[in-house]
Amino acid sequence: MAHWLFKSEPATWSWDQMVAAGAEGTFWNGVRNHLAKQQMMAMQLGERGFFYHSNAEKAIVGIVEVIRTYHPDHTDPTGKFGMVDVKAVEPLKTPVSLARIKADPRLSAMILVNNSRLSVQPVTEAEWELILSMAG
Repeated sequence: MAHWLFKSEPATWSWDQMVAAGAEGTFWNGVRNHLAKQQMMAMQLGERGFFYHSNAEKAIVGIVEVIRTYHPDHTDPTGKFGMVDVKAVEPLKTPVSLARIKADPRLSAMILVNNSRLSVQPVTEAEWELILSMAG
């Protein structure tokens, strides 16, 4: 099963809001990057991803699960982009900052390190396990 990373500005959509959405979860809309679109098109039900607070915090703070596969994004008037639905699974015991990730040479190839602007990105199994261990 694949793993992912979803980036959100906490002022726009925070981990607390993700948790408040409950078991019904919410749609992950507004993605307007073709590479991120391809990542979402590849997602399968039940796959998990890290929830990353961008900008001020710059840290992975929780884990989400894909609960609906790729479908049209109702906020895209062009009809070119879609979205997936996700729900919160659990917070990380200790958030893992981008600085900690960049400081670990085992994560030097992680997309978050090399293309931090990409809003939806894959995470390898090794990266997933290492970040989980860093989180406690």
